[in-house]
Amino acid sequence: MNSKVNKSNLKPLVDANWKILSDRDAISKTYKFKNFNEAFSFMASIAIFADKINHHPEWFNVYSRVDVVLTTHDLNGVSELDIKLAEHMDNFASKLL
Repeated sequence: MNSKVNKSNLKPLVDANWKILSDRDAISKTYKFKNFNEAFSFMASIAIFADKINHHPEWFNVYSRVDVVLTTHDLNGVSELDIKLAEHMDNFASKLL
């Protein structure tokens, strides 16, 4: 079952450069890749994983940069699925960066 997490549980993500947004209950991170192909590869891989867990990011891409915001809309906050997706994003990005 997916449930909202306590902000204290986000410390490992904050330590990995995720930011807790002040204007909404969400986390964000900017990934900077070498080029557009790496950024697009990252997004394509994450899209497949996100579909498998039925949890999708809010994101924006310009050339080599991907800005991500994660929140669970039906819980109005950060959930276990957001943490799972953030960890997967960081693991995949580390292979490209």
